[in-house]
Amino acid sequence: MPRPERSLRVEAVVLRHTDYGEADRLLTLYTRQLGKTRAIVKGARKITSRKAGHLEPFTQVKLQLARGRDLFIVTQADTIESYQPLREDLILTGHASYVIELVDRFTYEDETENPTLFRLLTETLSRLASKSDPWLALRYYEIRLLDNLGFRPKLFECANCGREIIAEDQFLSFSAGGVICPICGRGLPNLSSISMETLKYLRHFQRSSYADASRARPSLEVQKEAESLMQGYFTYLLERELNTPGFLKRIKA
Repeated sequence: MPRPERSLRVEAVVLRHTDYGEADRLLTLYTRQLGKTRAIVKGARKITSRKAGHLEPFTQVKLQLARGRDLFIVTQADTIESYQPLREDLILTGHASYVIELVDRFTYEDETENPTLFRLLTETLSRLASKSDPWLALRYYEIRLLDNLGFRPKLFECANCGREIIAEDQFLSFSAGGVICPICGRGLPNLSSISMETLKYLRHFQRSSYADASRARPSLEVQKEAESLMQGYFTYLLERELNTPGFLKRIKA
């Protein structure tokens, strides 16, 4: 079995960082080549550090990593995209934090390459930074993230009986992972209602490119319903609430 490389170059998004030791910083990264991983930046908290400015959350970077005893060590860092608008507007910061929190919560450190998820992450940050419709960017990200992670919700047939969903209001079951038809819904517990209009948009996002999805013009009521249902589904899957939706509600209020 070949030994892992002692040094490698990766493309990454910085998810978060914490202080480590007296002057170092511990980064949590999502990389194109290794999936989620952690790395130490030696001396990053010193005023003279040249790497620190490249390693803020939301930043897309190229890194040279050396394998240490337990963790990678960053030996070189270059910024690819800083997504500066995400740092200049508190609501955009909240949206970007939500994107980061989801990928952080759903992934593990296993050195598994996932370029599709990496591309989804960077494209979503780019869409938010360009100040396009954040509701659309976030809902599309949620649906595609679930697809990529193996949690694709069933939106075209009943998750209980398998019958094709017809054009009327339905139920949604987080535990069954999809839509429940009105017939099955009469006898099943813990269901949420979902309007046909909201279901239509979620289906559209599941099967369309972003260019096609961006033509969507949902009403405010549909936007609120879709956001609430998606966050309920994530809470069920993670068995705990996310932090950033509450933060966003506070700053919008």
